[in-house]
Amino acid sequence: MKKVNENDFEYRNGDSGVKYIMRGPSIDWGIIKLNPGDFMAEKAHGHKLIDETFYFVDGNGIMIIDDKEYEAPQGSVFLVEQEEMHNIRNKSSKPIKIIFIKGEYKPDDKI
Repeated sequence: MKKVNENDFEYRNGDSGVKYIMRGPSIDWGIIKLNPGDFMAEKAHGHKLIDETFYFVDGNGIMIIDDKEYEAPQGSVFLVEQEEMHNIRNKSSKPIKIIFIKGEYKPDDKI
């Protein structure tokens, strides 16, 4: 058993960005907080071997998959499959939070 608390981890950019909550041994997962106008990353990325699920838990955003934008109102879930390039944008005037789960723990699987 492994137990952690979200408050024990920091977002990549201080008050926003990606925050990993658990890394391995079987899955990778965490929280993304994006401030208004922010993107998850400077440019889209993908994974050769794993899929990744995104759950928009608080606020409305835009899910970008292979350069196509999809509305992502609160409650939306996206399963991004292998080799699909993806990013997220906060189009709202308030911060948004997204939970992400990578289907398998492979920290070097990034394209």
